[in-house]
Amino acid sequence: MTQQPFELPHFYMPYPARLNPHVDEARAHSTVWAREMGMLEGSGVWEQSDLDAHDYGLLCAYTHPECDGPALSLITDWYVWVFFFDDHFLEIFKRTQDRAGGKAYLDRLPLFMPMDLSTPMPEPQNPVEAGLADLWMRTVPAMSEEWRRRFSIATEHLLNESLWELSNINEGRIANPVEYIEMRRKVGGAPWSAGLVEYACAEVPAAVAGARPLRVLMETFSDAVHLRNDLFSYQREVEDEGELSNGVLVLETFFGCTTQEAAEIVNDVLTSRLHQFEHTALTEVPAVALEKGLTPAEVAAVAKYTQGLQDWQSGGHEWHMRSSRYMNARARATTPWQGPTGPGTSAADIGALLASAGAERLRAYTHMPYQKVGPSLLPDFHMPFEVELNPHLDAARPRLTTWMHAMGMLEEGVWDEDRLAAADLPLCAAGLDPDATADSLDLSSCWLAWGTYGDDYYPLFFGHRRDLAAARLTTLRLSDCMPVDGEAVPVPANAMERGLIDLWARTTAEMSSEQRGTLKVAVNKMTESWVWELSNQIQNRIPDPVDYLEMRRSTFGSDLTAGLCRMGHGPAVPPEVYLSGPVRSLENAAFDYACLINDVFSYQKEIEYEGEIHNAILVVQNFFGIDYPTALSVVHDLMTQRMDQFQHVAKHELPVMYDDFNLSEEAREVMQGYVADLQNWLAGILNWHQKVDRYKAEYLAGRTHTFLPDQAPAPVRMGALTGMPTGVSVPVG
Repeated sequence: MTQQPFELPHFYMPYPARLNPHVDEARAHSTVWAREMGMLEGSGVWEQSDLDAHDYGLLCAYTHPECDGPALSLITDWYVWVFFFDDHFLEIFKRTQDRAGGKAYLDRLPLFMPMDLSTPMPEPQNPVEAGLADLWMRTVPAMSEEWRRRFSIATEHLLNESLWELSNINEGRIANPVEYIEMRRKVGGAPWSAGLVEYACAEVPAAVAGARPLRVLMETFSDAVHLRNDLFSYQREVEDEGELSNGVLVLETFFGCTTQEAAEIVNDVLTSRLHQFEHTALTEVPAVALEKGLTPAEVAAVAKYTQGLQDWQSGGHEWHMRSSRYMNARARATTPWQGPTGPGTSAADIGALLASAGAERLRAYTHMPYQKVGPSLLPDFHMPFEVELNPHLDAARPRLTTWMHAMGMLEEGVWDEDRLAAADLPLCAAGLDPDATADSLDLSSCWLAWGTYGDDYYPLFFGHRRDLAAARLTTLRLSDCMPVDGEAVPVPANAMERGLIDLWARTTAEMSSEQRGTLKVAVNKMTESWVWELSNQIQNRIPDPVDYLEMRRSTFGSDLTAGLCRMGHGPAVPPEVYLSGPVRSLENAAFDYACLINDVFSYQKEIEYEGEIHNAILVVQNFFGIDYPTALSVVHDLMTQRMDQFQHVAKHELPVMYDDFNLSEEAREVMQGYVADLQNWLAGILNWHQKVDRYKAEYLAGRTHTFLPDQAPAPVRMGALTGMPTGVSVPVG
């Protein structure tokens, strides 16, 4: 017997697994169906014995314990299909490292998922195509067009991201942790599984399907499913199949630790993601249901869907404990609510489990704010790009001060001219766009100042009052300040609204309605993320590491920056190119590097002077229970790997993507210009942090916040900058 590479950890799983009574019916049906589709004898992938040993009927009976027999059989057929695809793609393309053949194979599969069922499909050429055609026609008539679209996208991601795995095998490259989590969601298929949970339980109402709480439920579900699978499948994937896409291997490589230590870290991340799932379900989902005005039936549908995701977690774990497909010898029990009755439920230690889970959960709420930590420690940043400053910089500084006064942002008690000078946002803009005209540089400086001011304003104004409701209302009003199709804007009630109305008019004058809509979504993501930060601040809750990194991109305004860059490049590049995996990977690597730069420089400012909890170094400290210098080392290593990934994608993955999309020479040049813009963005942001006073210990020591939230500032004199007649006075709330 082959020795296990590590002992499986003690998993956190508070939900008892339940078995659907129609399990035998599903097993029998899926066997007949697989043979009809050509997946068994003669396929070169599976024999009957393989299907029996894997027991997907048992998997689906555990993960969907309440649906009826026909629904369970259909869902089981879907899982037979997806696991057959995975093994089929492995045998035909991964083992032979045939990327061209793999791409041609994958390009045909969307043809078997038409939104309109009257659209003819091509003749299937292999069992995967035959199975998908059959399943699509049997499933989608019962679901809405919105669900069809979401499920089709999830299926395409699951299929197409197999090329990412294949490319990494070809290069012998192991992903960094952030890259891995993101890509695993697509290639791992859990978002696709969540779509089948909707089929089995209840469809998520369209009004909330895209909202953050529902997205987080799906993403935390996905991450937990995938990380659990990585622990059970490490031996088969890494040692037998030569896979490099495994979370244990990724963390083993990143931390330079033993396989056992990496497995324990993976389990800690898994547990944190489950805690985030529960937190979101209990706090954020009810709030968004109320905000969107869901009917009682729609609220019940969301609750059934959430329960379905929980059932999948517990049932999927139980199946991993039993299936011959995985390493599960000597696995420790997880289910605390019943006695020793077999795999997955034996020798439960209720006290130890609850004590451990409680300690991990409560640790996020026990941070003591305003601790002395400074000055901030600064590592040797890896920055391969040279900074170049815009020649209009000196003239831009006084013009920004004039604009900030005109908008009232230096009269509300949050900022004054000294704080504005210490931030020196024109220096940042000058590095981000060294070739901009004077007017464009002014506009960029104003956007940066507005966003930085808002990021300071929310915790000061609403955090001290613990007034989440007012913050939500403010965020909704800010959204109304950005008309897409000529809608009336509200009369500005404060400096932020006045500034945004002015910026929006100046920025979108020549944009199409679609471009304005895209930009509005980007700004909304940033302002809504400030409310997320505020909610955590009120609870004194340090975020989950994965949730923090992904939300940090929004709080930093990364989508806004990228959107403005893209819109300056014209229509030569098709929109789907910007949505492709390589481009999103490139952008996210750049965004994360820049966000982490800010966290490193602002550590003393945020932790010591502002009582903040949203800082990557603090998040890492809390998660691992380590000190500041050690956590900084982890963050710095992650930054370096994200920069390496940025360069890797630009050099190796983008050229392949250009060929995949058959881009013209003009479009390729535009994309190379976009890469250069991101390089300038990275170099400019680092230079700005190194030069400005905003984060320096000596500046921080000389300033205290003087904000008086109940003191109304004097009326502001408006002028030509807002398009309003000189002499109009606007009261600020």
